[in-house]
Amino acid sequence: MKTLNLGLIGVGRIGTMHANNLNTLRPQLAERGLDVNLWITDVAADYARTVAEGLGANFFDSVQGMIDAGVDALLIATGTMTHPDLIRAGIAANLPVFCEKPVAGDVEAALPLLEEIAAASGRVQIGHQRRFDAGYLEAKRRLEAGDIGWIHSMRAITGDMFPPSLEFIASSGGLFRDCSVHDFDILRWITGKEIVEVYAKGSNNGDPGIGAAGDVDTALAVLTFEDGTVATAIATRYNGAGHDVRLEIQGSKDTVVVGLDEKSALRSVEQGVAFPAGTAHQTFIERFDDAYRAELVAFIEYVLGERDNPCSPWDAVAASRVADAAQESLRTGAPVSVAMVPAS
Repeated sequence: MKTLNLGLIGVGRIGTMHANNLNTLRPQLAERGLDVNLWITDVAADYARTVAEGLGANFFDSVQGMIDAGVDALLIATGTMTHPDLIRAGIAANLPVFCEKPVAGDVEAALPLLEEIAAASGRVQIGHQRRFDAGYLEAKRRLEAGDIGWIHSMRAITGDMFPPSLEFIASSGGLFRDCSVHDFDILRWITGKEIVEVYAKGSNNGDPGIGAAGDVDTALAVLTFEDGTVATAIATRYNGAGHDVRLEIQGSKDTVVVGLDEKSALRSVEQGVAFPAGTAHQTFIERFDDAYRAELVAFIEYVLGERDNPCSPWDAVAASRVADAAQESLRTGAPVSVAMVPAS
């Protein structure tokens, strides 16, 4: 049995989810001859110690303590502004690193970090979990197989059932950077093409505090790809029917939809149509439950050298570039060209 010591930094909502997922995955990993030990640290030491005890994990009072003890890989689930320094600590110790998106608080801060990762031959995977969702994987497979034909349009939706706190919104960087960046990433990943221009509009019909914080509660971006294909990406904080994440790809041969199932957050008003009849997801964690576990397995395989990096920092920053352009277009009311990210 091979042993892997995985160091989790941060046990907030996302970090705790990753820790629980690892416990769920233990039998599956054991069948592959792998025993994964979870090591935990957080600046909220007392809380982190309690979480570690509940999970049967080892608690460390610092990241450096983990490194000195011989951790094999780091999983970063802390606040955005801490990401660059923690990534640097990982690559300085020659450790594989998983980091939740984004790479840094803004693209300009991320660019020098990309250079450092490249110079150190660092192994860093960024958390864009939709790449591991069965529906998106199947849509990509069908597109690459030619089943859809050439794409004439795409529609991406990300709708939260209720907004986060105003404190979070004020520091989120805007709705496009917080929510739609996932759509921008998955559209690039599925098509294999760059988004070159964005035109955005937004509105505020919910809590006026969102507008006072400098954000919108609903936004729409019209995207143009390098080959001229067009797409729309819409996001909202107020999708009362439930958490709604979908992607519609319309092609010359067929149309496919990701996220259309019994738990879809919508209702038909056509007579005799009962679909979908299930209870809609309430949050993104439920919607992407399987994808998050698959993402964690992929990182472990990446650590072991069994697969290539499924989401590089360069990919993540490229999606953030689109989000930046969308926020700028929202601010100015004009179309904005998307600056390309230097190749890895």
